[in-house]
Amino acid sequence: MTTPTPTPSPTTGASPARLADDTTQGKTTIAASVVQKIAGIAAREISGVHSMGGGVSRAFGALRERIPGGGTGASNIAGVQVEVGEKQAAVDLDIVVEYGASIVDLARAVRRNVITAVERMTGLEVIEVNIAVNDIHLPSEDDGASEDVVVAQPSRVE
Repeated sequence: MTTPTPTPSPTTGASPARLADDTTQGKTTIAASVVQKIAGIAAREISGVHSMGGGVSRAFGALRERIPGGGTGASNIAGVQVEVGEKQAAVDLDIVVEYGASIVDLARAVRRNVITAVERMTGLEVIEVNIAVNDIHLPSEDDGASEDVVVAQPSRVE
C-alpha cells in the first residue's frame, strides 16, 4: 500500500529545477526554463500565431537581445510564463494572432500542441494552459505601409 506524497506548491518560471523523475537509479530534474522554451516553441508552431508576448514584453525582449548576456534565461521567453511543481506544470501564454484566424480554434490548437509537447518531452502533467490574445497582426503591417496611405483613401462619408 502506498501513501500519497504531498505536492509542494508550484513556483514561478525563475525557480530552480524541479523533480520530474525519481528512481532507485537516480533522479531527473527539469528546469522551469526548459518547460518555458518547450511551451513557447510549441505555441509558435501553430499557423495563425504571429508572435508571442504583448507589445511591452516584445519591446523589452528586443532590447534585451542587444545586451551581451541579456538574451538568456527563463524570463526572456517573451509571452510565456510557467509554474512547475514536482509532477505538474501550468502555462500562461500571451500571443498575437494573424488577422482572419479563428481565435477560438487557434487557442484550442495552441493549447493541445503545448500540452502534448510539454507532457511528451518532460513527463510532467500539464494541468492548464491559459492563453491571452493581446493583439491581432494585420497583413498591412508587413508591407511597411505608412500612415499617409491610409489617409489618402477616399472618405466613405461626406
